[in-house]
Amino acid sequence: MRNKTKLLKVFLCKSLYALIPTNMKYKALITSEQNKSYLNTIEERDSSDLPDHDMLIKVKFSSLNYKDALSASGNKGVTRNYPHTPGIDAAGIIEETRGDKFKSGDEVIVTGYDMGMNTFGGFGEYIRVPEDWVIKKPDNLTLSESMAFGTAGLTSGLCMRKLLQNGLKPEDGNVFVTGVTGGVGIISLMLFKKLGFNVTAITGKLDQEEFLLNLGANEVIDRKTLDLDLISPLQKPLFSGGIDAVGGKILSNLICSTSQRAAIACCGMVGGLSLDTSIFPFILRGLSLFGIDSAESLIDVKEEIWNNFSSNWKLENIDENIKDISLNELPGEIDKILNGNQIGRVRVVYD
Repeated sequence: MRNKTKLLKVFLCKSLYALIPTNMKYKALITSEQNKSYLNTIEERDSSDLPDHDMLIKVKFSSLNYKDALSASGNKGVTRNYPHTPGIDAAGIIEETRGDKFKSGDEVIVTGYDMGMNTFGGFGEYIRVPEDWVIKKPDNLTLSESMAFGTAGLTSGLCMRKLLQNGLKPEDGNVFVTGVTGGVGIISLMLFKKLGFNVTAITGKLDQEEFLLNLGANEVIDRKTLDLDLISPLQKPLFSGGIDAVGGKILSNLICSTSQRAAIACCGMVGGLSLDTSIFPFILRGLSLFGIDSAESLIDVKEEIWNNFSSNWKLENIDENIKDISLNELPGEIDKILNGNQIGRVRVVYD
């Protein structure tokens, strides 16, 4: 009888909570459409504007990704309706929850799914999201560190997971990273180095060569040597694998330049949507090509990656290449990433 009474009380409390939303003021970046252009402003909002989901989280840190910049510039392939708050990453503390998996005060990480796309995202001091989008922060990782990684780190980790599952080992030969001055590229380079690989960094920003060598690259090559029309379906085997964050002609040429049983994980398309290749690298060299979608990855796989970053993949110097900004500075950083002027990662820090 006591158990039934306890269950009834829990049910009534949760039902009342569902009917009485918490209202508070908070600040957020708002992208709005004005005269067929898009404007980003910092505004005060009411928490009643947030969607009616399971969990209210006070955001302590977020991070800036290229996808966020697309949302903030009116890309309807990312965000359909405006006004909107972008931000596909958030790390913070649970203030209220209707579910049973977490409790108030838990430190948590949220990345991807619909957050920051059509659900108000991490560029606000509060978010309200479904419970099944949320991961409890691993013990050996701070909230601040988690947003040094963010979706870029998660994507890099998912790429690495696929390559290692395919059997890639340091003794197999050189690996490559493209887009290596961006978020995914920098973390991929650092992670490859952590795991003992020799890494070729491929970039169009040769003025960053010293930076990339200090970060762990064994060599730096100009992407122009690969950003060419395909000459031959099979070329000299140079790489045992790699992580491509660019796509287009560069990926086409890398596919043809791999050794036997190589593996490539691809996760970007800034170099183009088309891929010019043939069946030869796949059936004559046994190449494996993996596509990585970090946003919709299964929650238990995401949790595995975050646990890795807190243990055997922990990058002790991850904070050295992070630029911390306030919410008020975010519009300027969005312009930088859209113009191709961003180097490394940007972390948004809330008071």
